[in-house]
Amino acid sequence: MLSYLLLFCSSFLAATILPFYSEVVLFALVRRGEPVTMLIVIASVGNTLGAVVNWFLGRFLLHYQDRRWFYFKKEEVAKMQYWFQRYGVWSLLFAWLPLGGDALTFIAGIMKVRIGLFLLLVGVGKSLRYVVVVYLAKLSILSYG
Repeated sequence: MLSYLLLFCSSFLAATILPFYSEVVLFALVRRGEPVTMLIVIASVGNTLGAVVNWFLGRFLLHYQDRRWFYFKKEEVAKMQYWFQRYGVWSLLFAWLPLGGDALTFIAGIMKVRIGLFLLLVGVGKSLRYVVVVYLAKLSILSYG
């Protein structure tokens, strides 16, 4: 049970603007023989809920962008908004990317993407990423024992 909580927390934190990696925890739990379906569900839910934090930050904290402590600079926000408008809401399927994924979820909040659509697209993308991580972990177990 503690290992599932650790996976949830690590996947949640990994989706926020904090530098954290959930794949290492997931990989270790797969190697330990934990049920992979449960691991994928827990990691996906945690990571998607972490992305919702970014969505809320973008949705409700943009008026603080002139403050020194604000995470993104004005120019960065403008660039991300342009990119998001250019490629559309479907870009949220790539919210799992290590570089730019967190920014996508933040910009989705700024752009007032409906939370239901946000959850669907981000959840699908992040779940598929964890399926690939589990597959690679299983492959490494078969190859290297």
